[in-house]
Amino acid sequence: MKSFELKYGCNPNQKPSRIYMSDGSDLPIEILNGRPGYINFLDAFNSYQLVKELKEALGMPAAASFKHVSPTSAAIGTPLPEKLKRACFVDDIEGLDLSPIACAYARARGTDRMCSFGDWAALSDKCDVTTAKLLAREVSDGIIAPDYDPEALEILKGKKKGGYNIVKIKADYVPAETEHKEVFGITFEQGRNNYKITSEQLKNIVTKNKNLPEEAERDLIVALITLKYTQSNSVCFAVDGQAIGVGAGQQSRVHCTRLAGSKADTWQLRQSDKVLSLPFLPDIRRPDRDNVIDGYINQNEEDVCAEGVWQKYFTERPEPFTKEEQREYLSHVTGVSLASDAFFPFDDNIERGAKSGVSYIAEPGGSIRDDIVISCADRHGMVMAFTGMRLFHH
Repeated sequence: MKSFELKYGCNPNQKPSRIYMSDGSDLPIEILNGRPGYINFLDAFNSYQLVKELKEALGMPAAASFKHVSPTSAAIGTPLPEKLKRACFVDDIEGLDLSPIACAYARARGTDRMCSFGDWAALSDKCDVTTAKLLAREVSDGIIAPDYDPEALEILKGKKKGGYNIVKIKADYVPAETEHKEVFGITFEQGRNNYKITSEQLKNIVTKNKNLPEEAERDLIVALITLKYTQSNSVCFAVDGQAIGVGAGQQSRVHCTRLAGSKADTWQLRQSDKVLSLPFLPDIRRPDRDNVIDGYINQNEEDVCAEGVWQKYFTERPEPFTKEEQREYLSHVTGVSLASDAFFPFDDNIERGAKSGVSYIAEPGGSIRDDIVISCADRHGMVMAFTGMRLFHH
């Protein structure tokens, strides 16, 4: 297939629209089902790069959940603890522990379930039946993977009344070294960002504490590779082989850190006994549960514990999750990794990271205030590595 015509571009008024190879060669994909759109393909190709690189860097199957050209999360396929399974609504998935690729997607999808609503899924490895069953009950726009088990493919084809977007990409596809894009009729050209993120970027430890365990090294690599495919400015919190909070596209770096930190906190709090024991009505749909849990934790638009409100969601009125209780719960969290796509210009980012249990940091360094940032990390006993490489993505 040399070209694929799209219904429209980013918006319905942007026609004509298509994807094609500028050198006239065949596209490296097969569309097995559905009719993906412009933004679908932006998510598909960005997300597949991320999971492919994670697999190459860490040697484990990887998955990502993407929305609007940034990951809500990415993860490698390690088994989920029981409380995390419950928080991700996957404790009833038979055979989950036996499928690393399903574990990876369960982690990625379960990290920020509100933002993953209507996501694009990316897998580094063949989509198996377990992963397909997991995806079948979620609201999702499509999936990209290098291959599909026949039974898994049939399961996915049944989504969205037969219209679910399923893309197969050639596992050995290598893009050209130079890439182009047009803005306002003007063509931009640059070399592809082929910078390889490995443990080598974590050798320059600038803090007094230089004890970087293998698990933290893994998590920092997960965070850095996630940032490589996240709209800048961006900051990522990671733990246990997965991104647990991504702050993308903010003009101020501390706003990225606050956004990512609040998502990381929500991920932690979702696993608390108080949240896991919420007495939901049996007919509450999964997306509604996500919204209610977010409201219960973050107390935003609706007080879900209020009289006249709780009856819509619960069999009995739950006790509120007070800010004091949440602070107490989060005060015991440690071992979280934090990465930034560019240097931290002020120590406020470090202070915010400390509130979410950050023990390990990777950032490029190079700020005129590096000494202040290092001093703040030292006060908190953190380990911080300067990678020396910026990871902007636009």
